[in-house]
Amino acid sequence: MSDPTPRYQELRIPSLARVEGETALHLRIHDGTVTEARLRIYEPPRFFEAFLRGRAHTEPPDLTSRICGICPVAYQMSACRAIEDACGVVVDGQLAALRRLLYCGEWIESQTLHIHMLHAPDFLGEDDVIGLSRSHPEHVKRGLRLKQTGNAVVELLGGRAIHPVNVRLGGFHRAPTRAELRPLEERLRTALDDAWDTVRWVAGFEFPDAECDADLLALAETGIYAIESGVPTVLPYDGTLPPYSFPLRDFTDRVAEEQVSHSTALHSRLDGRRHLTGSLARWAVSGHLLSPLALEAAREAGLGDPPSRAGAGRGEACRNPYRSILVRAVEVLYAVEEALRIIVEYERPASPYVEVPARAGTGHGATEAPRGLLYHRYAFDGGGRVTDARIVPPTAQNQGAIEEDLRRLLQAGLDRGEGSEAELTRLCERAVRNHDPCISCSAHFLELDIEHTH
Repeated sequence: MSDPTPRYQELRIPSLARVEGETALHLRIHDGTVTEARLRIYEPPRFFEAFLRGRAHTEPPDLTSRICGICPVAYQMSACRAIEDACGVVVDGQLAALRRLLYCGEWIESQTLHIHMLHAPDFLGEDDVIGLSRSHPEHVKRGLRLKQTGNAVVELLGGRAIHPVNVRLGGFHRAPTRAELRPLEERLRTALDDAWDTVRWVAGFEFPDAECDADLLALAETGIYAIESGVPTVLPYDGTLPPYSFPLRDFTDRVAEEQVSHSTALHSRLDGRRHLTGSLARWAVSGHLLSPLALEAAREAGLGDPPSRAGAGRGEACRNPYRSILVRAVEVLYAVEEALRIIVEYERPASPYVEVPARAGTGHGATEAPRGLLYHRYAFDGGGRVTDARIVPPTAQNQGAIEEDLRRLLQAGLDRGEGSEAELTRLCERAVRNHDPCISCSAHFLELDIEHTH
């Protein structure tokens, strides 16, 4: 007679230093079938939206930049766009170009960090970047050079590399001179070669077969690859549905957040379906608007041609989360090239900012953080005080897709006979790191708990 008592197995990873933040993973397996995968984020809520209420309309850009030490520019730019929208102000010309340049710096340093320090060790059989620095020192050195170049761009424009202090509503406290930008031009030309070498390097990795069955959501701009602005645009997973866009003011009506019992992070669904934002989504929605050089790099990396905006459909987008590292490498190359273009064309504006007078109203802003679409909404009273704030980060949007990826990839691993604790742990770690979730900047910890029932 078989024992009807369920058997439980618990795996714990005491320190996972290549995912930002504190999280646990609970997997339920019944008779060899993965029935549930839960990414349990247990960090306490940070209450940014709550303590923004009552603040002056000038304060959210600096305050929200403290949400993340990896991509503070993304929070500043999304906040500025939302507040300027509420106040009826448009920032254009050289000030808008400087904002894009600043954002390019963040893309370079953040995407490079993920590629070289967090993700590449998974493909090369190393536990971490320390091991990678022994087996592939030239690649780690190149990654450090690229990251330092991105940091230099952010520092020159923002006043410092982390949590910039030179950004303000309407532009900057001070705009650089052309002479001050010239040293960046020299560094970026060297970085362009490093970015090319990075694309060729990651193109040689071996990529397991996988597919993310989620709608892809990214901003889209007319005539340019969207970074610091755009319209939310969706490439549905269902190939019978055409791509579609919707006004940014409708974002929270289309992207519905809900609290789940196993996580302090909210989960989101786009028009009732799972969705994914980030590099894979940007490539699918706007890849055809990359520069000729970046498109050449994409083809050399094996990505082929991106979907066209008019004819995109299932099968034309890259949906393999393991191959997201290829798109990130192409985006680094593009960001370096775009930064160079802006510097060469730069003319110092007469004023470093335009005035943004306070007024009652509600404004919406969104930008493309390295990890995906970041949305801000603010409401103000007649005195310019914040009465309501809403921030939807990319990682919260991606959690449903990450959990489904984990379930499917773990099931495939079990079907292949990968049933040991070490094998399942490595598989789950890789699946999570494919998406580079930014859970927090304070600690790094993943606890894996697998429950078997029979």
